[in-house]
Amino acid sequence: MRFYSADEVHAALGLPALADSIAEALKAETVAPLRHAHSLSDTDSLLLMPAWSAGEHGAIGVKLVTVIPRNSQRGLSTVNALYVLFDRDNGEPCAVIDGEALTLRRTAAASLLAARYLARNDARQVLIVGTGRLARFIAHAHCASRNIERLFIWGRSASSAQSIAAVLKQEGLPAEAVDDLQRTVHRSDIVSCATTARSPVVQGKWLAPGAHLDLVGAFKLSMREVDDDAVARSSVYVDTFAGALAEAADIIEPIARGVIARTDLRGELADLVTGRAPGRSKADEITLFKSVGTAIEDLAAAQMLIRVSGS
Repeated sequence: MRFYSADEVHAALGLPALADSIAEALKAETVAPLRHAHSLSDTDSLLLMPAWSAGEHGAIGVKLVTVIPRNSQRGLSTVNALYVLFDRDNGEPCAVIDGEALTLRRTAAASLLAARYLARNDARQVLIVGTGRLARFIAHAHCASRNIERLFIWGRSASSAQSIAAVLKQEGLPAEAVDDLQRTVHRSDIVSCATTARSPVVQGKWLAPGAHLDLVGAFKLSMREVDDDAVARSSVYVDTFAGALAEAADIIEPIARGVIARTDLRGELADLVTGRAPGRSKADEITLFKSVGTAIEDLAAAQMLIRVSGS
């Protein structure tokens, strides 16, 4: 058994290849119960995310996550995680992996995978809403395999947006910070929200025909990234029905208010990769992908890491 550091995870898991690995895992018989969320206090949480291969061969994995909000005042990470991988046949431990790096990579790769089916092929302008740790990876995901001409970065802190844009520009992406969110949403082909907002940041009336809306930040019932109008105007897809209908307020609240019906959800990510759901059908269609994270993605990323590293 060996430990994989964050640097090793980032070096091994290229986003397009990881998207392919996640697609294959979604097609296979993989079991992933809804994550276990345990309250340690009024603010602190422990999350357990297991997944395993249905057959005797393959792997068993579990991600262990702590969420300690007061850490931000200590100069520490609010979210910390480890991933443990076991052999499915004999149950022996294979690896312990930096969980934050694995999560950043697999979340971005899932957005890339969904966009292959939901974004227009001629998408050229991308907006990233949010300046947290995930923003940089989501930016690289949406620029992978696309001829992106302009990459806009918006955040509540203008200086943070400028800092991330500068880093991305050094990494070869056409990034620039923006301050007019409404105008930039309207001109963008892909709008990706990676925030912890508790009230909608993006409004549906700002979206241009043909836009793809990628929602990856909100993961609690107290969080919203878009308003009901954005959901109502969109063809809506989710990473998993179980996760979205339990944890995604951006989906649950519009359903509860009758803005959309449960039957209006077009499909899961697995439906897109297997062809059970058609994906984008018209150039002017507005599409929406809501991701809350599934342990299938973590398991696929961990198995790819072992495979690529030759361990």
